[in-house]
Amino acid sequence: MNAPTGRRRAIAKALTALLPLAPYADMERIRADAGAVHMKTLPPGIAVWLATIAHVRHQHTDYEKLLSEGYDRDSARFFVVDQTNAVLTRWRATRLLDPDDDEE
Repeated sequence: MNAPTGRRRAIAKALTALLPLAPYADMERIRADAGAVHMKTLPPGIAVWLATIAHVRHQHTDYEKLLSEGYDRDSARFFVVDQTNAVLTRWRATRLLDPDDDEE
């Protein structure tokens, strides 16, 4: 990650605040994704939230399976909201995914 040190610190702080009990491996992946070039124009807290939701959706839910079965992205996202929030709850996240919000 080539982000300035201040941005890296802000991302780390936002990540720790959002996900106090997330496993280290997941935190590192989310931290890297939040610091990616395509996220650099977003405030750190938003970058961390979007990276978290994408990571949980792809790594800890049936999202990929639903896509492979022919569901479109919006339908697949709808069907994994509860699974996503269950992971966020296990990690004691300070925010959950609202199915009525368009988070991306």
